[in-house]
Amino acid sequence: MASETTVTRTLDCVGLFCPEPLFQTREAIDSVDPGEVLEVFADDPAAEEDLTRFAKRTGHEVVSIEHDGDQLRILLRRAR
Repeated sequence: MASETTVTRTLDCVGLFCPEPLFQTREAIDSVDPGEVLEVFADDPAAEEDLTRFAKRTGHEVVSIEHDGDQLRILLRRAR
């Protein structure tokens, strides 16, 4: 369950629009160690699709995706 996952770093991309959430997530995931979790908040309608495709393409794990109104919270575990 996502609430039990230990988050290593949080990235706030609320108010940013494509492609900025993707660019910032790419930088931030490199700043955590393999196996650690990056938490990303975003409200860009394209962010969920962009970030899940990014994770799939790069081998990172999408731990969870949560929606709270227009805001997205996604947890990504860095690949080993």
